[in-house]
Amino acid sequence: MCGIAGIFRTRAGTPQVKDAHIRSMTDTLVHRGPDDGGVWCDKRAGVALGNRRLAIIDLSAAGHQPMTSSCGRFVLAYNGEVYNADELRVELVEKTGREFRGHSDTEVIAEACAVWGAAPALKRLIGMFALALWDKREKRLLLARDRLGIKPLFWSFRDGLLLFGSELKALKAHPAFVASVDRNAVASYLRHTYVPAPHSIYQDVRKLEPGKLLTLRHDGEPVIETYWSLDDVVQAGLSGMFSGDEREACDHLADLLGDAVSRRMISDVPLGAFLSGGIDSSTVVALMQANSSAPVRTYSIGFSREGFNEAHGAAAIARHLRTAHTELYATPEEACDVIPSLPEYYDEPFADSSQIPTFLVSRLTKQHVTVALSGDGGDELFGGYTRYFMADKYDWPLFESPCVLRCSTAKAIRVLPPATWNRLAKVVPGRLRPALVGEKLHKLADCIGVGRERFYQRLISHWNSPEQLMPDAKEYRTIAWDESLQTRIPDFVSRMQYVDTATYLPDDILTKVDRASMAVSLEVRVPMLDHRVVEFAWSLPRAFKVGGGRGKRILRKVLARHVPDDLIKRQKMGFAVPIDEWLRGPLKEWASDLLSPSALKRNGFVEPEPVQRVWAEHLSGARSRPLPLWSVLMLQSWADAQRAGR
Repeated sequence: MCGIAGIFRTRAGTPQVKDAHIRSMTDTLVHRGPDDGGVWCDKRAGVALGNRRLAIIDLSAAGHQPMTSSCGRFVLAYNGEVYNADELRVELVEKTGREFRGHSDTEVIAEACAVWGAAPALKRLIGMFALALWDKREKRLLLARDRLGIKPLFWSFRDGLLLFGSELKALKAHPAFVASVDRNAVASYLRHTYVPAPHSIYQDVRKLEPGKLLTLRHDGEPVIETYWSLDDVVQAGLSGMFSGDEREACDHLADLLGDAVSRRMISDVPLGAFLSGGIDSSTVVALMQANSSAPVRTYSIGFSREGFNEAHGAAAIARHLRTAHTELYATPEEACDVIPSLPEYYDEPFADSSQIPTFLVSRLTKQHVTVALSGDGGDELFGGYTRYFMADKYDWPLFESPCVLRCSTAKAIRVLPPATWNRLAKVVPGRLRPALVGEKLHKLADCIGVGRERFYQRLISHWNSPEQLMPDAKEYRTIAWDESLQTRIPDFVSRMQYVDTATYLPDDILTKVDRASMAVSLEVRVPMLDHRVVEFAWSLPRAFKVGGGRGKRILRKVLARHVPDDLIKRQKMGFAVPIDEWLRGPLKEWASDLLSPSALKRNGFVEPEPVQRVWAEHLSGARSRPLPLWSVLMLQSWADAQRAGR
């Protein structure tokens, strides 16, 4: 795992490429790679590459980057891990006679690109990566990102100068960078709590999307091609559905996941796993333990607030699997202490509040190991989100019943404030009771009666109408608003899964994990997002994943081979924190300052009146509004940090 940065001057009249510039860019990424750093520069060609290395495989100097291929044609700067590097190395030696200096996966990528070409080589890689490849002979730069978007890559092309990096802070370190905020991107952020790709918070800066390869030559414009497409995978799955029975599907999934997990356990440094006690992380840990003769090291974070604590479930799973388990119960004060650093970690506004426990568990884990496996991706692939089984089980009352009935139901829900619903829900046993029952019921009331597509759009929106907060902005629409999806993916649940996998997964979940873990120099690997697992998941009938008011049917069956049913039949909580209570308690003064009319006017992004109205509603307890408020608070915190030069 590393951080990369680079410069490419494509025409005269743009700033000269200097060693000092690429070093300044690379130095901003030391947290991503504290073990080693290097730069490579060809001033005549106008190109420079930089790397910060977190040494995981081949800890020797043979893994130093940027790395030149043995033929001398290609120079590679790379961030990530490739898990089939050993097989590819053998093939390259046997079929081409290539000689290897070490055993790093970086060297395998460089030689594979030299032998097979960049796009064919990328298609053969199993892993996560963001890379830059300079072709000396053709005088062209290639940038690529892995299939699911596990590793980040930002790029900017302005006035003949290309800048790129693993994080925005690397681009900002170049003296020619112009930090001009894109107000349309801010409006999109307010809806989603993240800036959706390919956009970033800055004008003229883009996120290279998953599965994409960008090529740029002298005196040319960037050309982006697709080497792997989720849309193609979905269409292939719909046209060539798995024909076996559920038992056969379970066997095949167990084999695929077992291989994906075992490959991600290869490491020259200590390794462990995040364990929340949910289906996804428990499956990963169970398969890890099945592949290990020693107890796997597992880590979890707990909170004392009932309804937000998954540590008990994680501990039970750990005891059964006999892992070496470490847990930390975080106080509100410890969690809140993380907040001032969030703008620095994320570089642009980002408001998934689970960023806090994700950082805490990463910091805890890094105290013991350098690599951790995670269960991310299971919800999107196997139908784990509540909206999937709600739409599956309650299709008629949600979408087909008479409008008057739906409107009456929504009105009845709103009679009681969320806090009252939360108190009433306490009659349900804790392990079966979801967090924030009242807030979720009120969210459902907002969505009833609007139709399938609007139902989903409302569910993924934290501010339903960002233009009310920013009248001068026009948000960027994601594929969730693409009407052609209804024809291409007729099944509504599958359609939601597709959009979540293409947008929410890389832009929220994977961004959250990458920045939180890299802030403490921890590598996180995600076996659920092995592209072979993804492709198989999309070939499965929906009934194998979602049905009867539950999700992850087939994944549960895989886990049941290792863990008793009574340990996995608990209510999904999610990696949440009690932001609603904290905003009325330890964070109240901080939030009041940032949400004051003067502070909102000072930063000039959102209109004070609608924000003040929601803030007053939240403080009074009339309705809990932690998520939309958190998005404004993170925007304000980010803006203040920019003003302070952080």
